[in-house]
Amino acid sequence: MKPFTFRTVADIVVQAGAAAQLGSLLRERYSQTRLCLVTDRYLHQSGLLEPALASLKAADWQVNVVDDVVADPPEHVVLAAADQARQAGIEVVVGLGGGSSMDVAKLLAILLGGDQPLSQMYGIGNVQGPRLPLVQIPTTAGTGSEVTPISIVTTGETTKSGVVSPTLYADLAILDAQLTLGLPSHATAATGIDAMVHAIEAYTSRHLKNPVSDMLAVKALQLLSGNLLRACQNGQDLAAREAMLLGAMLAGQSFANAPVAAVHALAYPIGGIFHVAHGLSNSLVLPHVLRFNAPAAAHLYAELADVVIPDGTGSDEAKTNALVSYLASLAPATGIETTLRQVGVQQTDLRHMAQEAMKQTRLLGNNPRDVTEEDAYSIYAAAY
Repeated sequence: MKPFTFRTVADIVVQAGAAAQLGSLLRERYSQTRLCLVTDRYLHQSGLLEPALASLKAADWQVNVVDDVVADPPEHVVLAAADQARQAGIEVVVGLGGGSSMDVAKLLAILLGGDQPLSQMYGIGNVQGPRLPLVQIPTTAGTGSEVTPISIVTTGETTKSGVVSPTLYADLAILDAQLTLGLPSHATAATGIDAMVHAIEAYTSRHLKNPVSDMLAVKALQLLSGNLLRACQNGQDLAAREAMLLGAMLAGQSFANAPVAAVHALAYPIGGIFHVAHGLSNSLVLPHVLRFNAPAAAHLYAELADVVIPDGTGSDEAKTNALVSYLASLAPATGIETTLRQVGVQQTDLRHMAQEAMKQTRLLGNNPRDVTEEDAYSIYAAAY
């Protein structure tokens, strides 16, 4: 067997209603008193956080809420949040929200735990020094950020950079499906497809694919494909929501160890330039990247096809085609956009997007097939 290393979060709680017991859950683990809750303004103002905040107060936590997080958080938002938390003397960081809130929470825990500038952290393995205790609580079933060692920051007008380090793994991840009830169908579909992409790309990752990441990817894809439409059709289906949340976490554990590839690389310019949500950006290019990869990865796609289309038959190529058709059907079935033109992309933008995608060398190196700028342009053209 090829040697491999597998890392993940040390402590995971899966419990509907856990957020309403957050204060006591944390008090069992920590003796500190000053806590920073990192979230976004919508969640803060919607009332969704009230049970968690009440529980924290009852357990004698002094809470400072940072709710300035926005999608694809810019660097200045991270630094401002760190200043706010530093002035409050924060001792424990909790990320509660979507992937952006959890990504910011990771960086706050490091920035508050030491004196390394954020500018020195970008890249793989560049984080130095300690961090504060870190707890992650997702409110969408998509990014898997609660169990990944990755934080993505918007560092320019249209560019994103990643901080990748084992130091970013949280101490505790809490999965409370009640927090995801009522999530609109559009967001449910986009984030759910994002999680499916994590599983698919981890399973086909060129360099670090391993038996543990494979096992998690397969189970994740089984849960996600079996519950996505249910969750979209009935936002109050707790069983479907919990299956989606668990599937997204398993996919997160998988791609944290066997990294994602060209789907994400080509999705980043869509999000960065046109401010399209990350999950939707992935969905728009997913079937087209898989068709491009098929000559190099059909045997792996065929194995995944057996998970989502268990009665499928035929050659690897036939099963791959069936998998791609299935994945391409999810967007129209859930009502989300299916083409780049629907999200504001012009045909004249495709060349610039291809050039930007080629800058994602960290991701493209994991793809089962080499991608050139012309390949990226052709994939965007197919998605247009």
